[in-house]
Amino acid sequence: MLIAFKSKSSPEVLMYQEHAQRILDLLHKNPKRGVITAAEAAQALSILEHEVAETKLHPEADVEHDIHAHEQEEGETREHAMAQRVGFSARAFPLLEMLRTAKAENEHIIWGI
Repeated sequence: MLIAFKSKSSPEVLMYQEHAQRILDLLHKNPKRGVITAAEAAQALSILEHEVAETKLHPEADVEHDIHAHEQEEGETREHAMAQRVGFSARAFPLLEMLRTAKAENEHIIWGI
């Protein structure tokens, strides 16, 4: 299922629910329908930036959270297999950018409406 994050301050961000789930869990938000108010944007941004920093410091821990992690295939080097994985920071980037813009322009982010 897709989640469409919307804000007046930036273009729509689409994410699969299973990818957005970790982000929304960190923010204590419901994946079905919700809002990050302009007042909550700074705190949400701080939480997500901290999580991104942690996953970059400990990339091996990031893999266990990736339900679609690329598995090493026959004949493929371990380095190539690792390079094919999409980490939390890459998945969170579009929403982080939306949060930064929403915070700067004092706008809300909504989904499921």
